[in-house]
Amino acid sequence: MPDRVAIVGVGHTQFRATSPGVSYKEIMFEAATKAYADADLDPRRDIDSFVCCSEDFSEGTGIFDEYVPDQIGAALRPVHTISGDGLQGVAAAYMQILTGAFEVVAVEAHSKASNILPPGHVLALALDPIFVRPLGAHPHFVAGLEMSRYLAESGASRQQCGHVVAKNRGNALFNDAAAYAADLEAEDVLQGEPAFWPLSRLDISAPADGAVVVVLASEARARALGIEPIWILGAGWCSDSYALDSREWGTAVYARLAAEQAYRQAGISSPSRDIDFAEVDDTFSYKELQHLEALGIFRPGEAGMATEEGATHLDGDFPVNPSGGSLGVGHLGEANGLQKVVEVVRQLREEAGPRQIPDVEVGLAQSWRGVPTATGAVVILSRE
Repeated sequence: MPDRVAIVGVGHTQFRATSPGVSYKEIMFEAATKAYADADLDPRRDIDSFVCCSEDFSEGTGIFDEYVPDQIGAALRPVHTISGDGLQGVAAAYMQILTGAFEVVAVEAHSKASNILPPGHVLALALDPIFVRPLGAHPHFVAGLEMSRYLAESGASRQQCGHVVAKNRGNALFNDAAAYAADLEAEDVLQGEPAFWPLSRLDISAPADGAVVVVLASEARARALGIEPIWILGAGWCSDSYALDSREWGTAVYARLAAEQAYRQAGISSPSRDIDFAEVDDTFSYKELQHLEALGIFRPGEAGMATEEGATHLDGDFPVNPSGGSLGVGHLGEANGLQKVVEVVRQLREEAGPRQIPDVEVGLAQSWRGVPTATGAVVILSRE
């Protein structure tokens, strides 16, 4: 059985606030075509298995995997559906290859958020049906409550969360694919329209349409392709309690446990020293700070000040979300994690253009499936 797995191809569409001129099948086809060209592979001949990350409720179609094969080249081939984030799909593909039964696996995830009206109703279906859903509140109230708890426990401030927004949307100015690039100051966020206290509208990543495909291969197949592979050093995932009343609100336990699993596999003892940069979930501004502390990049209570002082900027000691994150690129639903993987791959290949971080060898991608879940995943990628 293979003991190493690499990413050999990535592809994605432009990310847009809305895309009325194309269907979900068309954006999936575009991303897949780009990824297969990047890997120099023919899906009809060279790819053994396909993973699609989709949720029937979001797609508006039951058994959605039946609508997947044609546009990604998987007709009459094994298709494994993950009702979860794209980073969980990468973990599934990683394990498929490690079994020795498959050599090349493609992972697809997409968002057609502009087709979901209203998206809050879909999120509400994940709330507890007895005690919480009958309240009739938009599910983002959960994020407001968690942000209040996190700020109280960590000592971080709303202004420091505002710095997260300004940084990420500023980074997106250097990303041609991003949907929400902007030149903002932290004060703009604090003075923005209130949403779910203490969140303002600018603290919340806005939905975007787009598709992402990533191709993984065994070591033997990756080396045979004659391209520079990006190696998966470790992967971890975790789901904390589904119930709002039986989870730890001040910290992201799921991110900590997923990271610990990935670090063990990768042989990482000091994340801030052994990892050069990270793409972490920033669905809400405070989440970037909370996740950085859960990942062990910063000690509890230190991520906010580090961000305010510039440590997580492109030219800082530990750059975070050079792509612009979800706040800058747009919230891509199940494709959030894959977008982060693509950015890490681009950085490690030195293909990130004006946002390129110099001399990077190891990067981390982390995802969270969003309100009201406590589910996340972590993948460590390396050039060596």
